[in-house]
Amino acid sequence: MAKIVLTDAQVEIGGNDISANVSSVTLNYEADAVEKTCMGDGTHLNMGGLKNWGLELELLDDYDAAAVDSILFPLVGTEVACLVRPSSAVVGVSNPEYTGQGIITAYPPLGGSVGDAAGSSISIVPAGALARATS
Repeated sequence: MAKIVLTDAQVEIGGNDISANVSSVTLNYEADAVEKTCMGDGTHLNMGGLKNWGLELELLDDYDAAAVDSILFPLVGTEVACLVRPSSAVVGVSNPEYTGQGIITAYPPLGGSVGDAAGSSISIVPAGALARATS
């Protein structure tokens, strides 16, 4: 199995490629553990429950007319298509594509300290199931 260094992740929000402004991407995928312990069981037993996913992005700010701020600002609180791949290369077994409908819950349009690159963090919560494709 080949290891990769994450240098070219593909990130699209609402059909807009914002990869050039993304400095960090984290896609979380999890399932609830629902207890199914009954009388006579000697240990806690669980079964898989509802699934959940979330997307966390660290961005470098850009305020040009077609830049990340003009794309994300109007999308806060709305349902948007989200797409993430480890690389901008074509989708394949070694470059799976994850897609889902999400809601941007927070977008701080300006942030940073003196001398820092202006940046922000956004969080996206699910509005639909997360899908994984390799073709």
